[in-house]
Amino acid sequence: MTDKNGFEPLIIGFTCNWCSYRAADLAGISRVKYAPNVRLMRLMCSGRLDPSFVIKAFAGGADGVLISGCHPGECHYQEQNYKTLRRVVLLSKMLEQFGIEPERLKLVWASAAEGIQFAAEVTAMVEEVRALGPLNWQGIVEPSEFPVEALAAAKPELEAVL
Repeated sequence: MTDKNGFEPLIIGFTCNWCSYRAADLAGISRVKYAPNVRLMRLMCSGRLDPSFVIKAFAGGADGVLISGCHPGECHYQEQNYKTLRRVVLLSKMLEQFGIEPERLKLVWASAAEGIQFAAEVTAMVEEVRALGPLNWQGIVEPSEFPVEALAAAKPELEAVL
């Protein structure tokens, strides 16, 4: 369903190969309907998500970013989802300073058996972002001006914290 202006948000989803990507697959196999606004990208682990991927998604025109991985304590790569949680908290604070509402970034834990829950989370996020309206960040910040290089330069300090 679109709003009165015809706005349909674009959500970029980064999913863990072992759990949340399989939950999305289960939702599809089970014919559970959810908003088609999400473009999923599979990572081997949510802990492999570099914060610059999220920034580039917003700079490239995404209205929201969904990050999904295994439940805490159930990561196939030991404790990488805890790393994801710490990164998302820091990334959310940083994006807020750039003028991006915190609701545009969402972290979801989903096991491979939780296709229905994954679909519900995706639909809920699409509705939240639709209510916020378009980000229109692309016209404000040119990708060449965005401090992705600064983020890369700060990576050693970030890794020490993370």
